[in-house]
Amino acid sequence: MIKVTAKTLQDLEFPTVCQQVSRYTVTGPGKDKALEIAPFSSYQTSLFSLRQTNEYVSSYQQESRIPNHGFDAIDQEIKYLGIEETRLEASSFRKIGSISETANTLIKFFRKFEEIYPCLNETASAVEYTPEIIERINKVIDRFGEVKDDASPLLQEIRRNIGHVKGRINASFGSALTHYNNLGYLDDIRETVVDNIRVLAVSAMHRRKVKGGILGNSKTGSIVYIQPEATYNYTRELNNLEYEEKEEIKKILKELTNFIRPYRPLLIDYQDFLSDIDVVAAKARYGMEMDAVMPKISKEDRELELIDAYHPLLLLNNRKKNEKTFPQTIELNKERRIIVISGPNAGGKSITLKTIGLLQVMVQSGMLIPVHEYSRMCFFDKILTDIGDNQSIENHLSTYSYRLKNMNYFLKKVDEKTLFLIDEFGTGSDPELGGALAETFLEVFYEKGAFGILTTHYANLKMLANELPHVINANMLFDARTLEPLYKLHMGEAGSSFTFEVAQKNGIPYSLINRSKKKVERGKIRFDKSIADLQKERSKLSKTTTALKTKEQKTESEKKKLEETNARIQQKLENFQELYDSNQRLIYLGNKINEISEKYFQNKRKKELIAEFLKIVEVENSKRKKVTAKEKKVEKAKEKKVMQEAKKKVEEIRKKKKEKQEKETKEEIAKPKPVLKVGDRVRMQDGKAVGSIDSLEKGNAKVNYGIFTTSVSVDQLELVQRKK
Repeated sequence: MIKVTAKTLQDLEFPTVCQQVSRYTVTGPGKDKALEIAPFSSYQTSLFSLRQTNEYVSSYQQESRIPNHGFDAIDQEIKYLGIEETRLEASSFRKIGSISETANTLIKFFRKFEEIYPCLNETASAVEYTPEIIERINKVIDRFGEVKDDASPLLQEIRRNIGHVKGRINASFGSALTHYNNLGYLDDIRETVVDNIRVLAVSAMHRRKVKGGILGNSKTGSIVYIQPEATYNYTRELNNLEYEEKEEIKKILKELTNFIRPYRPLLIDYQDFLSDIDVVAAKARYGMEMDAVMPKISKEDRELELIDAYHPLLLLNNRKKNEKTFPQTIELNKERRIIVISGPNAGGKSITLKTIGLLQVMVQSGMLIPVHEYSRMCFFDKILTDIGDNQSIENHLSTYSYRLKNMNYFLKKVDEKTLFLIDEFGTGSDPELGGALAETFLEVFYEKGAFGILTTHYANLKMLANELPHVINANMLFDARTLEPLYKLHMGEAGSSFTFEVAQKNGIPYSLINRSKKKVERGKIRFDKSIADLQKERSKLSKTTTALKTKEQKTESEKKKLEETNARIQQKLENFQELYDSNQRLIYLGNKINEISEKYFQNKRKKELIAEFLKIVEVENSKRKKVTAKEKKVEKAKEKKVMQEAKKKVEEIRKKKKEKQEKETKEEIAKPKPVLKVGDRVRMQDGKAVGSIDSLEKGNAKVNYGIFTTSVSVDQLELVQRKK
């Protein structure tokens, strides 16, 4: 049974995370549920919820995107359906029909894509699928939320009669208007509307000559508003029909309400289901905003390995300010159960502590977290925190009293399935006495097999961490020269508080610092100094290691380049040697033929010439290797293959070049186009002539090229130089 107290959630600022998640909800009930997100009570439900969120995130990369889940809350409708003899209004049925249709669409969708969304389908399959509600409502209510004419035969007849009567009213009024206007009884405005009734505007002197009902008069009394007698009679008939229409609509809606009433539990299920999906969708969108992932969850092994973990609230806040957020990497396992973090204040100890706690609570609440995908986590039954001042004004407790009360609670609850997080462990009392008590508490936590992280300045706790086999020291790195924090956690060594160094950096006179040193035990100063010196040495060593690694990488890169250059030069030398040998052979042959030619020129002996020539040919042929037809064919095939490979490489190079050009073109298009202003120097796209903008009006610019001026659309211009 997993249990996390409200105090722990408050300490870790989890309610703020819930508020941020609630901003992504699209329904009222979903928002309410998002604000009440808390760690689940069991391993199975936590993991199930986590998988649901992960499935929803994956839907954004799928072709089968999850349909819309938005709806209008039907809390009032559900309430009235629970009361006998009540009747819902037409607009309420439209909301009920809409929520039923949305729920049914999602149930069908998750059933269809069960392989992609197994956990979401499991939730959806628990809700009944029925189209009966939608079909019945659609027979009675139209898409505008009005009762349809054919909802009942009587309503259809009544509305037909209403239409006829309205036609007679208009006809009778038009007839009276024409008749009395021709007699000259009407004012210039002729007619007007009083209480939604058309009336004749009769001159006061002729009011007795016009038959009908007087409905009022003008402010001056010069005009009397009269409804013609025939129109008045038809209006009474219309009122009767409209009353009958209202009564019939009430009857229809009562019947529809009685039909829907048995489905009340299902409507509650629909609203719960859709609001749950709304929360899952909000968690998914919140996770995507942080580039969050689902870490590997280990059930059997107790381990917590967070790689490049960010504090969610800090990450989002810094992104708004365009500031850098420093990630932390931390590991807890059976061999390293408790970490004691030390070092100066403002180095990031508390943030590191809160990051681990908040990420753990988020995972156990079914949220994705901003860590590296190879991170590993397990679930804890209890997460106990003691972070901040926590001075209890209501209970009249001091900080230390409150913390002791909190430690007493820890001692009762802590076990091997507990994660405890304590900031500034042991503070609030005499350093030596408080430190001794804190040391005892830590020993108890250790003996009970708990996992935990605590921050402290106490040297005895650092020494205890060094002695116990499954406890490890850690510190937040500082630049030894500037004493500026590096916001990086280093495991394996305790950190110095740099108390005197920080004081000196902040301008406290050295004489006062020296006097202070004399007031402290020599051993304690030496211990703290040793730690500080170790940190300085490690900082130097870290810089040296980084520099050496950089040089090594650079040397390796240079070595590769030299090897490649050497191979190319060697190949060129071999090619030149072959070319040189070939040329030498050809020169030799040329000289021989020249000698034979010279002899023949002198003695004109053909036989001797032919004999000498054949001798040269035979000598050359003896050097040649005899190749069979099959070997020739193989050789040609090899040459062809080499040519094809060369051609393929050329095509690949061309393709890569083309892709690069297309990418550059797309990036160029994607770049936000600069807003042009009067005086800017511009040119037409694909043009060479440069001119300056004289004026801008309605998306067009008047460009002065010196010799002439022309009006061009702003979209066709590109900026060359801003006005100086």
